[in-house]
Amino acid sequence: MISSDTERPAKPDMDRLIAEYGSSLLRLCCLLLKNKAQAEDAVQDTFIKVYEKYASFEGRSSEKTWITAIAVNACRNYLRSPWHRRNAGEEGLYLAEQSPPELPDGTVMQAVMKLPAKYREVILLAYYQELRTGEIAGILGIPAATVATRLRRARHMLEGELREWYFDE
Repeated sequence: MISSDTERPAKPDMDRLIAEYGSSLLRLCCLLLKNKAQAEDAVQDTFIKVYEKYASFEGRSSEKTWITAIAVNACRNYLRSPWHRRNAGEEGLYLAEQSPPELPDGTVMQAVMKLPAKYREVILLAYYQELRTGEIAGILGIPAATVATRLRRARHMLEGELREWYFDE
């Protein structure tokens, strides 16, 4: 967090921001959108918004949390867009019935990707982006208690999905 006494430059050091956050944002957007091309566009939109709005960043959260929130919102906008809905017709329904593509992270990531969106989102932010409950609440615009509940329910779903694979019972 940046103190209120610190003078913030009007324009950010984009090279630093892209080097520091670019790869993890791209991975997060790929997981949220399940489409690499859209994820690349979402990350590009994120950095454009960061460039345009950096002077208005008040430092009430960490820079990482603020930028991640912009990326999550960009992904949500893509998922709500008419283009996405129009192109998810019969083919999208067929693909949704299939199991997710084989992912390099193995069984655990496949189980995470099968979760409903609201649970997948909190799991990815908590474990993949390593954000705290309060930060996730700020990003998603929901109470911290809701984040904790979603995390608990998601863990329970994952435990059921991974019981035979992970747990020796």
